[in-house]
Amino acid sequence: MTPGTSTPSATSVSPILLQVNNLSTHFAVRNGSIKAVDGISFNVERGRTLCVVGESGSGKSVTARSILQIVDEPGRIAGGSMVLNRADGSSVDLAKLHPRGKEIRAVRGAEIAMIFQEPMSSLSPVHTVGNQIIEVLRLHIKMGKLEARARCIELLAQVEIPHPDKAVDRYTFEFSGGMRQRVMIAMALACNPSLLIADEPTTALDVTTQAEILDLIKRLQKSHGMAVMFITHDMGVVAEIADQVIVMHNGRIVETGPVDQIFHAPQHDYTRMLIGSVLKLGRKADIRVRRKAPDPAQQPILEVNDLSMHFGGPKSSTKAVDGVSLSLMPGESLGIVGESGSGKTTMGRCLLRVYDPTAGAINYRQPDGTVIDLVTADKHTLKQCRREMRMIFQDPVSSLNPRMTVAQIVGEPLLVNGLATGKELDERVADLLQSVGLEPAWRERYPHAFSGGQRQRIGIARAIALNPRIIVADEATAALDVSLRSQMLDLLLNLQDKLGLSFIFISHDIAVIRYFCDRVAVMYRGKVVETGPTEQVCDAPTHAYTQALLSAIPKPDPRARSMHMRFRYTGA
Repeated sequence: MTPGTSTPSATSVSPILLQVNNLSTHFAVRNGSIKAVDGISFNVERGRTLCVVGESGSGKSVTARSILQIVDEPGRIAGGSMVLNRADGSSVDLAKLHPRGKEIRAVRGAEIAMIFQEPMSSLSPVHTVGNQIIEVLRLHIKMGKLEARARCIELLAQVEIPHPDKAVDRYTFEFSGGMRQRVMIAMALACNPSLLIADEPTTALDVTTQAEILDLIKRLQKSHGMAVMFITHDMGVVAEIADQVIVMHNGRIVETGPVDQIFHAPQHDYTRMLIGSVLKLGRKADIRVRRKAPDPAQQPILEVNDLSMHFGGPKSSTKAVDGVSLSLMPGESLGIVGESGSGKTTMGRCLLRVYDPTAGAINYRQPDGTVIDLVTADKHTLKQCRREMRMIFQDPVSSLNPRMTVAQIVGEPLLVNGLATGKELDERVADLLQSVGLEPAWRERYPHAFSGGQRQRIGIARAIALNPRIIVADEATAALDVSLRSQMLDLLLNLQDKLGLSFIFISHDIAVIRYFCDRVAVMYRGKVVETGPTEQVCDAPTHAYTQALLSAIPKPDPRARSMHMRFRYTGA
């Protein structure tokens, strides 16, 4: 008998698949330990979906990893039990199994499977997707090579990957983000597990791809009869798929109950804050409501005419941006929305000449009224214009140099452009940090000492260091929790009023666009298919693709579930 295993009983199978009782997972540090999970208890029922919700650092992912004993060093399970009740009537306490032992390895993948947030780092780049799924089948079910390959093709077909007989021999990098996530699901389902743990599996995906993945998990859950433990910080997703909900904060469960109760009668202030943050992003920002209407006599600060960006050779060219025309008014926020691969980010990079466009014009109007075409501008002119056009990147981790202090990061644009040195530079950096809500005393720290939201503030301070006129924000809030998202958008709106900024705001989150932007342009396969005032486009879209995007947004109300009835766009 394996450690912590009980013998089968004659009674019927328990409706509770997993019983977690007083689980604690701690991480040892120099001056003690961090209680990442601090004495939590919950049940996962067969065939039902349990959503674990909370902000970054709440302990959601550590809870999931604890169940499979895959907590990163120096983390360890400090106490509690995790009893898995098997279909044959036997049970095993997963907490008592050795993290590297045969017993827990037999559970992983076979009885409890996990889908991770980032499939690119979870799948091997040097093996075909078929080989990776076949390995799971041969390890747990002892299948022969040919039988395992046939089963692999069947699994890929099940998760709706086109041409599964060819896809089986392709590598991870040959798939889009949504398709990679489907491969992960196929691998997770290979051995028909009793429990599927999904750790933020749709966070990096756009709304239409997210809707497809959620539909897929729901359908496969129904056909396989498995339980799903879904970890997310997206309250809209929770409302759409959950049966039961656990709300976590600082390693503890602050509230638990049926999904309807959590949304319509929340008991804890933290739960109410999470729901309130989502509802806040569903409407126009108060700052925008109070603003005066723009002067119609003003001339655009930026005009994009017939812009194109093609990648590849003449025979196999990809039209990432295909004849886009846009205008941006002084003090305006123009949203660019669309799915992954629609050309949003490529267009944003063309505006700053990170990429050299294939064709078209980008006419930038300087403060003295002179118009410069950035497409044909020489290096010296481009350098001058880049002082007035800055960028905020999506990932605050990779966009900040880990070897530079915050003072060096924020002060670098001033130093490089010869605008400040010595004491003056230090004072300017302190003022910039204060303007984005960070303590000036923190400027000698390195990026790793800050949270995700604080790092994004550092990125914003760097972007406004040169007093720009235009900021291109590329998915600037995508990596943040919903409560931090609204804080960051309010900060940008306040800076816009204070500094007279104009924004090109690129996002796949229509709630963010609705909250922040005055006008919106919808992109699909490199083209702008619809443009207009934000409220008009969001409330009464005219193009079928915009209608499809809006219908895929999960509503933060379990009584208004509609994702399964969404409109699908199949245009060319």
